[in-house]
Amino acid sequence: MQIIQSNIANLPTKYGNFKIKAYKQNSQEHLALMSENFNPNETINLRIHSECLTGDVFGSIKCDCQKQLELAISYISKNGGMIIYHRQEGRNIGLLNKVNAYSLQDSGKDTIEANLALGFKEDEREYSIVEYILKDLGVKKINILTNNPSKIEFLEKIEKLEIVGRIPTIVEPNCYNKDYLRTKKEQMGHML
Repeated sequence: MQIIQSNIANLPTKYGNFKIKAYKQNSQEHLALMSENFNPNETINLRIHSECLTGDVFGSIKCDCQKQLELAISYISKNGGMIIYHRQEGRNIGLLNKVNAYSLQDSGKDTIEANLALGFKEDEREYSIVEYILKDLGVKKINILTNNPSKIEFLEKIEKLEIVGRIPTIVEPNCYNKDYLRTKKEQMGHML
């Protein structure tokens, strides 16, 4: 696996000041957003946030992605830690296919059925870059900000990484995302 990485740079945000580092794996570019007081020798509050352009940038309320990202950034700004912005759009089916999946959802399919109808697995993400970033930055102990058991399962397999605890990232459902959240809970095992 060939990975190209940037230097660390400062990134002032509306949530506070952070450090940022980019990693390029094949055609995907991922980010590590670290609090100013980031110290890999301490237990790190970690959010692995899978890219959701429609939610993160455009504020779609068909999902809970933007709310979870905002919750994580705010929490890490106050308590320290890191967000890995995992750029695998639409559970790694890409933006074009994600919009096609949205169209199928408009006609009654849930998120899993839509992915399967397009010829994909329910979740195409892979996390090798996450392991690389954690090792590159020297992270050994984490509190994981997630509701996703697949992310926890992946992290438990990383040698010399200890999961100290889990911090839920539960947000209030709305009339547009309640079925989406129900599918995540009932079919994907999310802890909601």
